[in-house]
Amino acid sequence: MGHAFCADRKVRDMDIAQLLAKLHADYADSIEQPEMGLDMPSGRVDVTRIDAVCRLLKEDPDLRFDFLTDLCGVDHHPATPRFEVVYHLHSLSLRYRLRLKCRVDTDQEVPTVTSVWSTANWHERETYDMYGIRFHGHPDLRRIYLWDEFDGFPLRKDYPLRGYQDDYNPFGEPPATS
Repeated sequence: MGHAFCADRKVRDMDIAQLLAKLHADYADSIEQPEMGLDMPSGRVDVTRIDAVCRLLKEDPDLRFDFLTDLCGVDHHPATPRFEVVYHLHSLSLRYRLRLKCRVDTDQEVPTVTSVWSTANWHERETYDMYGIRFHGHPDLRRIYLWDEFDGFPLRKDYPLRGYQDDYNPFGEPPATS
């Protein structure tokens, strides 16, 4: 006797190799070199196309990446471009995972994916708060952990180890003068 929940679900009919082949065939102009990473398939996307690519992956009936598990930043200082935004996608019904990565310059904005997955709202705010990466079109891009007057972005590699000196942190480095 099966569970009613599972009766209507499409059973995963592609293995990882077939998933990668589909990404190569159908998304070659959008996802650069999709390959198997250490734990899931992974690919690079031009930052200007990330929102469109995410929408296509969500709406593709063979993939249905309907859940944004995580979105985070990486600082590659002193490399250029300095930052990377990483998206972890999950198809709950088909049990696929996919990692997308975008390289971003310090002054470049990333298109928001909040219209694709509403959970991106808080993920993008966290990435902005910790790294200073801005998301174009975000409905409410402001700090989520730190107070508005906080100076800097604490997960950047050039942020002082002790932070900057202020009323709350008398042992930090003196703030840079302009």
